[in-house]
Amino acid sequence: MAAATTTLFFDLDGTLIDSAVGITRCVAHALTRMEQPVPPESELRRWIGPSLRTSFGPLFSQPEQVERAVEHYRERFESHGWAEHEVYGGIEQTVESLHAAGYRLAIVTAKNEPHARKIIEHLPFGHRFDDVIGSTMDGSLSDKPELIAEALRRFSLDAQDCWMIGDRRMDIEGARHHGMRNIGVLWGFGGEEELRLAGAQRLAEKPEQLPGLTAA
Repeated sequence: MAAATTTLFFDLDGTLIDSAVGITRCVAHALTRMEQPVPPESELRRWIGPSLRTSFGPLFSQPEQVERAVEHYRERFESHGWAEHEVYGGIEQTVESLHAAGYRLAIVTAKNEPHARKIIEHLPFGHRFDDVIGSTMDGSLSDKPELIAEALRRFSLDAQDCWMIGDRRMDIEGARHHGMRNIGVLWGFGGEEELRLAGAQRLAEKPEQLPGLTAA
């Protein structure tokens, strides 16, 4: 049985859901609207994880252009992209198992909070998460260390009482910034090398391993 104070912060994209189709199509839509070349699928997948402004920033010389690109992305995401995802196999059962074991569960994602909440509300296990912490629409809160800090603030928690679980280096680096225990998952978009280089304490090859890794 998990201690009552143990909280698990889950990343969303690449950890709970495979959102590659929705994200890459929305990026392609934004680039097309901004009259920018659309890179191949393999390169578009690198956009999954960082904040939108971080990814769009190097492509444009003016902040106003970055904001327009973000708006174009959101335009398609709100109409189509939010639903273009699949839940990873084993995730629902794992979430239910962790909840039954007494863990508090929450989402910490660089996706903007309204979009993240919409997705979580439509997942069959979404009600198991006590809160969704995401980026602000204006980008003032978007980096993982800041998002984790906001999650700790909302729950009035110490970092030592929590775990961060995610598929990208940003999840691991954000956790390490706060001295938080962390698990890198290998079914997402980062991969083992990226997670190890980021300093992941533990790695999970499949969702079913998470209860054992958090209890050990």
